[in-house]
Amino acid sequence: MKDRENKKRIGRSYWANIWRKFKKNKLAIFGLVFVFILIFLGILAPWLAPYPYDEVHYEAVWTPPNRQFWAGTDQLGRDIFSRLLYSLRNAVFVGLGAQAFITFIGVTVGLTSGFYGGKIDNILMRIVDIIYSFPSYLLNIILVLVLGRGYLSIFIAISATGWAGMARLVRGQTLSVKSREFIEAARASGASNSRIMFRYILPNIIGPIIYAIFSGIPGVMLLESGLSLIGLGVRPPMPSWGLMISEATGQFLYNPYMLLAPAGMLVLTLLSFNFVAFGLRDALSARE
Repeated sequence: MKDRENKKRIGRSYWANIWRKFKKNKLAIFGLVFVFILIFLGILAPWLAPYPYDEVHYEAVWTPPNRQFWAGTDQLGRDIFSRLLYSLRNAVFVGLGAQAFITFIGVTVGLTSGFYGGKIDNILMRIVDIIYSFPSYLLNIILVLVLGRGYLSIFIAISATGWAGMARLVRGQTLSVKSREFIEAARASGASNSRIMFRYILPNIIGPIIYAIFSGIPGVMLLESGLSLIGLGVRPPMPSWGLMISEATGQFLYNPYMLLAPAGMLVLTLLSFNFVAFGLRDALSARE
């Protein structure tokens, strides 16, 4: 009983120490707050947006920002602010959803490969090597072309190629942890392989995994925007930051607000997640 309480106390002090170090990083705190705001705005986009994303105002085509249209209107008279909110909603769902799937597959493969080793390790790592042998962006383009345009296709394409990096990370961390004395003690006490993997190894490598999650979300969002930018993302009139940037490039000299609004939101979102990731990296390395 006392040993269990001591383990819980050590676990609490570990994360409390990481949080204390994380709070000292002002940029990381700013990024974390902004990330929560973005998620909140994205979830509530249908209720916060002043207009539907596809509503056309023929009398207000290419209208600069004003009281009625806070971010102006585009070439079809659609409210840019409303489209920004819906684009944020889609980016958050794709970013968090795809990263969650990437994490699940990557952790499962990496943990299994590193723990069992031998033939299982060789087979799984050869699959990872095959995925790494192709340029990821090109592979994503091919998958989207095969599956068709849309958020579901983007989600599948990104997830199908993104888990390999997570698997390599988890495998390396597992190899470094499984040789420690407390793992040998768990084996000697009769603990099953699954219990050792998920009860003893996984909690000790969760820090690098969390860092990888936050550092991976911006890449997923940027990839989704990149696919939309070249016409392989969502189908119009469904909004996307990449699609909005693509539509605005030809109007930058005449209506710069059309490009600055989606590009600014994309940059702020990517920076916020990166600030959180860098803060976690510094807190975890300081702990180590």
